[in-house]
Amino acid sequence: MDRFISNQIRKKDLLLVFEKKYHIISPLWSNHQLEWISGVYQSYKDHEKYMIVLYLIKKTFDFYSKNLVKENFTEFFKKDFIEVDSFTIMEVSKAIDIAKESARRKINELEKSGAIKRANKRIIIDKSMFPFMRPDKSIIRISRFLSAISNILYQENILKHKFESIKIEDFIKNNFSLIWKLYYEVQIPNLLKWKKVFTDLETYHVWAVCVVNQKLNSQKNPQSNNKINKKKYLDRYFFTDDKVIDGINAMSISDISGIPRATVIRKLNILLEKKYLVIDDKKHYSLATVHLKKLTLIQEINLNFLSEFIASVFNLILIEQKNLKKNEKLSFI
Repeated sequence: MDRFISNQIRKKDLLLVFEKKYHIISPLWSNHQLEWISGVYQSYKDHEKYMIVLYLIKKTFDFYSKNLVKENFTEFFKKDFIEVDSFTIMEVSKAIDIAKESARRKINELEKSGAIKRANKRIIIDKSMFPFMRPDKSIIRISRFLSAISNILYQENILKHKFESIKIEDFIKNNFSLIWKLYYEVQIPNLLKWKKVFTDLETYHVWAVCVVNQKLNSQKNPQSNNKINKKKYLDRYFFTDDKVIDGINAMSISDISGIPRATVIRKLNILLEKKYLVIDDKKHYSLATVHLKKLTLIQEINLNFLSEFIASVFNLILIEQKNLKKNEKLSFI
């Protein structure tokens, strides 16, 4: 195990790879995030209610971790409810950055719907109220992303072996409560950072669709992006008013995000007014250049959270592999 300490995957090495392979990694992660938040919205129709549930479940994962309890995916979801630690309205308000009265109202709504129940001194989340709470698609999605990252790290001689998506998926399910705690430690701060910029998560969500459209379109000519560094990539596709990529219309944004078209148009008008987006004569929306440097700095902070997550997961996989090999040797002694 001592040898592992010197061979561990380090956050600083990941951040260097992120800089070098930004044109590949950034579109991958942005698309992952868009699919995740769109799935959230289509299930809950309310970003803030989901954030409350997310925060409360993370409190349970924190309790498990603190007390060295680990549940796999099957164990965690075979129960009809999730017991959560006690909480106050003020605590939730501060944790997910919403007004105290909004937090109170949304928690009351969750209680009235039966999603959150108080039984004696216990507080539980009724999973039957959230059949979509099982993160089956999210596990597949993050496993594919991590597998793609492992391939890049293998090419950069940071990993000795690539990790197949299906094996990462199995690892996450076998260590679900731990890995999903780490996953939420990426997602909660990520959403809060963007919310602070855009005031509400619906506005961020609409803007994010435009970001992903631009990033995915930048991949249509991969040869032109070969050996392109982060600065050149951003200058070519984002920090220029000479648009080389088509924008996206309001209907497509609504279809992708699941947000009603009327709401999308209202949020687009806010984003235009605040100069986060521009519109062309075809009524296609794309990123404005005014705020991009500030927004890129926020993305860098969020990539720090992501690098912590990747390093933690990959190091846990490597430890498990090392222990399996050790046990195989012992079985023949």
